[in-house]
Amino acid sequence: MTEFKGVIPTLSKALSKRGYVALTPVQNAILAPELRSADLLVSAQTGSGKTVAVGLNLAPTLLDESGTIIKSKNPVALVIAPTRELALQVKRELEWLYEFSGTTVISCIGGMDVRAEKRALEHGANIVVGTPGRLCDHVKRGNFDTSELKAVVLDEADEMLDMGFREELEYILNTSPASRRTLLFSATMPRSIEA
Repeated sequence: MTEFKGVIPTLSKALSKRGYVALTPVQNAILAPELRSADLLVSAQTGSGKTVAVGLNLAPTLLDESGTIIKSKNPVALVIAPTRELALQVKRELEWLYEFSGTTVISCIGGMDVRAEKRALEHGANIVVGTPGRLCDHVKRGNFDTSELKAVVLDEADEMLDMGFREELEYILNTSPASRRTLLFSATMPRSIEA
């Protein structure tokens, strides 16, 4: 098994199983010790390994010393993506990356069965990946308790603002704890995102 410097062992095991021999520049950069508990604004090209970088950076916030998910009644991390396709892609990436940590990753996206998503939320999801409208709907209906979120990730933040999701994003962020980490990932970084 390849050892990846600065990576929690359960994630190292998943990376090795996946065939990784080295991390990409964005994945290495995000492992810097001073970034482990910081809010982040990351701009990296599509295909640079941003999703795995997100997972690697979140691990110290979500996992205990043994590399196991910290037990909680409600989700501890939320990843918001602009489209259903991207949300499903992110979910798949986080599932294999967190495979050995006991983490449950679910999706909440438009066009899927709301009742099945509600049941998944009730049965102990650790990481929720979803689209702004559907997530907002679950929060408003009381299906998704955001009170224990330790981190919120806005994936392709620029695209979500371009698509008119500002209100939904602000609503979701306002319902989550002020102490949470916020990570914004984007291929481009316009001034509206920086604000």
